[in-house]
Amino acid sequence: MSLSDRQEQILDLIRSQTRVEVDDLAAQFSVTTQTIRRDLGDICDRGLATRTHGGARQLVSAGGFAYEDRRAQNTRVKALIGHRAATLIDDHSSVILNIGTTTEQVAAALTAHQGLTVISNNINIVHILREARLSGMVIAGGAVRMSDGAIVGAEAVEFMARYKADVAVIGTSSLDADGAVLDFDDREVAVARAILENARRKILVVDHSKFERRAPFRICDVADLDVVITDKTPPESFVNAAQQGGTELIILDA
Repeated sequence: MSLSDRQEQILDLIRSQTRVEVDDLAAQFSVTTQTIRRDLGDICDRGLATRTHGGARQLVSAGGFAYEDRRAQNTRVKALIGHRAATLIDDHSSVILNIGTTTEQVAAALTAHQGLTVISNNINIVHILREARLSGMVIAGGAVRMSDGAIVGAEAVEFMARYKADVAVIGTSSLDADGAVLDFDDREVAVARAILENARRKILVVDHSKFERRAPFRICDVADLDVVITDKTPPESFVNAAQQGGTELIILDA
């Protein structure tokens, strides 16, 4: 089950303020403290924050989030980003989608397209697009990461090198203000790099929360992309890096 709108707002406050208190939240949202405690319980039970005496605090790292919990985060925003990305993809074109909860929203928005050839290392895409009017779908071979359905490793990298797609749409786990696009798993990073290398147009779909995470492995820089679609204005240094690299920023202000 997804988080409620109020719970999404509380989670945003936890991220921006590091720590929140039950009494303050109850006053801010005009609800009882019992309601806030239930909200915080739902958020913390999903591993999205840590309970404290009288409130909750931000997790030290987001690298260990369960995939289902990441799906529950910012669902409305991710859907808007997905729909916007889909408008940049023509019917009867080829598109590569990598693993990620936002790229899955792109896949969902592509179900109305016709004649697409979809290539992916995300086994969840099969279910999402099973009734779409596709020209074809190809899934990478190799080891499946059971935690999220990603196909990663050398075989997946070699697989992507067989193709030259019209569009690549990738998500990521972390963004640095200097323009670095980052992730937590070097195997996943290798596949994402191969995807970008084998596409004519490169699109990154990402919500604002990724600027709050710190991951160690670099996929690319924002200047290596053609388009970045996000929901809030990024830090000024990121915007400058995108402009210097000729990368289009689409900000939905969702």
